[in-house]
Amino acid sequence: MSGRRIALGAAIAAVPALLIVLQVVAGHRGFEGPLASLWRDYAGTPKSISVPWAGLALALVGLNWKWRGIALGSAIAIDTVFAAARLLGDGPFALGNGPTIVLTAMGVAAALGWRWARTDGTDSTPYTTALRATALGALLILATKVGDVWLHITVLAGPNVLDPYLVLADHALGDPSWVLGRVVEALGPVGYAVLHWVYIELPVAAMAVAAWQLRGVVTERVWPRHYLVRTFLVLGLVGPVVYVFFPVVGPMFAYGPDGHGLQLGNYWPQLVPPIDPTPAPLPFDEVTPRNCMPSMHTAWALAVFLHSRRDVDGAPAPRWLRWGGTFWLVATLTATLGFGYHYGVDLVAGAVLCLTVESALRAPERGWGRFRIRLVGGGAVLLIGLLLSYRYLAVVMAEYPVAAGAVLLGLFAAYVTAYYRTWFGSSGPSESSSPASESATARS
Repeated sequence: MSGRRIALGAAIAAVPALLIVLQVVAGHRGFEGPLASLWRDYAGTPKSISVPWAGLALALVGLNWKWRGIALGSAIAIDTVFAAARLLGDGPFALGNGPTIVLTAMGVAAALGWRWARTDGTDSTPYTTALRATALGALLILATKVGDVWLHITVLAGPNVLDPYLVLADHALGDPSWVLGRVVEALGPVGYAVLHWVYIELPVAAMAVAAWQLRGVVTERVWPRHYLVRTFLVLGLVGPVVYVFFPVVGPMFAYGPDGHGLQLGNYWPQLVPPIDPTPAPLPFDEVTPRNCMPSMHTAWALAVFLHSRRDVDGAPAPRWLRWGGTFWLVATLTATLGFGYHYGVDLVAGAVLCLTVESALRAPERGWGRFRIRLVGGGAVLLIGLLLSYRYLAVVMAEYPVAAGAVLLGLFAAYVTAYYRTWFGSSGPSESSSPASESATARS
């Protein structure tokens, strides 16, 4: 048995083991675990409407059009029955049972080796393609379940939060959360609703970009070497680990009205807190997740933006996708700061994390040359340096905001420039040598 098969088998076995462990922890601590949440998606009231449907939509890239129609129609029918039953029983309106059940059926069928006949009857889609696409859709759903539990774990691991340090470090960026908080207030309820929808529906944007990247896996029988889902999953594994070591709740909780009486004052977003020359960790409640540092919404939205620039063969993506990725990034950053969920320094750390992970994953066929080692190593060093400066140089950053801001943004700009020149510059490595591009060249 090859090492790759062993690693794949270990990864598959690790998923249910992780879910069971987290369910035990959740049951012991009195909050909903991933298995209980999954059961609600099958037979109860799903927690999310968009995530199950996004997972199914991603899985459908592995089927031909005939079976896509069958799967989609079945999911709609099942969802309609469940939703009607809940409404007749005076329950809440919710959707998501249908796609979860159909996605599971697709996985079972593909695992059994069934072949998905093409509508013209001349060929069939290998079950491995359907199985791989179904696994991606399932991972998208399971990742959200694990993420929900991890937010509770951050509370258990971080009874004290480090917001007093970040509010000082944020002076170097001009206190952007306070600025955009007032901007969002001025936008009124319509602007707030649009930004809120964009913020919570990030999986929908990811699904749209990933579906575009993977649209040819059935007809071409070739998977791209790198696509958005890989980046999303790695970011979801790496980023939240930092939450445990750097617990932060955000301006609207530590300095605003949602602090449950533990906030340091009702400052946000009208008044910037005064500089505290002797900051200290702040004891906080047992409810609010410590999920600010780094900003994963920034990391994921930036990944969506990057993958919406070009197709997997290196050609420019269609205009609607590029504009959509840009809109989603700008709106997500605005909501992240304007809702008081993050400090500006969180966003910088999240962006550096995204570019570091992307540099590790992009164009795997080029190997680990010095160009990749410099980018990944430099990004890791920069991220660690940012965290250390936020924690131990916060007072200095607040007292000398112009100099500190220039250094902070200068280092970030230098890393962005190195990333761009390496992966998007005319002379830098690209993904144009991927199998997808090779097959496209052969056809032309």
